[in-house]
Amino acid sequence: MYEYIRGKITHISPYYIVVEAAGIGYQVAVANPFRHSVDFGKEVLIYVYQAVREDSLTLYGFAGLEEKQLFIKLISVSGIGPKSALAIMAGDDHGGLVNAVESEDFKYLTKFPGVGKKTAQQMILDLKGKLGDLAMSELAVKAMANESQSQNTVLEEALEALVALGYSEREIKRISKELESLEAETTDGYLRHGLKLLMKK
Repeated sequence: MYEYIRGKITHISPYYIVVEAAGIGYQVAVANPFRHSVDFGKEVLIYVYQAVREDSLTLYGFAGLEEKQLFIKLISVSGIGPKSALAIMAGDDHGGLVNAVESEDFKYLTKFPGVGKKTAQQMILDLKGKLGDLAMSELAVKAMANESQSQNTVLEEALEALVALGYSEREIKRISKELESLEAETTDGYLRHGLKLLMKK
């Protein structure tokens, strides 16, 4: 089992990033690929979780051990797979997630894609009292604007990333006009703002 990969980020898509280490490009699924835009072409250390299934072998990546531990606890819940766990973590509101579980806030939990009332109940049953040991520090990530990209390009990438996280076209269409009204955002900025809007609706 891999613990982490140290290498350069050579590709970023709405679904994953590619980290090149020792001449090999590793495709790594992450909660918010565009959060790593600031590190494109730089050497990074990505903690990974390897999921092996009959028809696939997938690496899931995290900026720190706390994120990885949260992911492992989330996928231990019946009804939550790796994709759903990444979608839950994409907003980086780990404190809000812990509070929702501890206070049994079903309304908050069911706003995540793929999480219905039954899964939310299971999350509370399985995780309540078990997340306090994680150091849920909010990750301070400074996104740098890419001047070569137009607003339309970065907005389209952000909307595609929301689709990759499991949100429906109807949900995304509902917030797209508000996102379009924002000034000179990066892809990461649009994505973060979009996630906040979807959690409020």
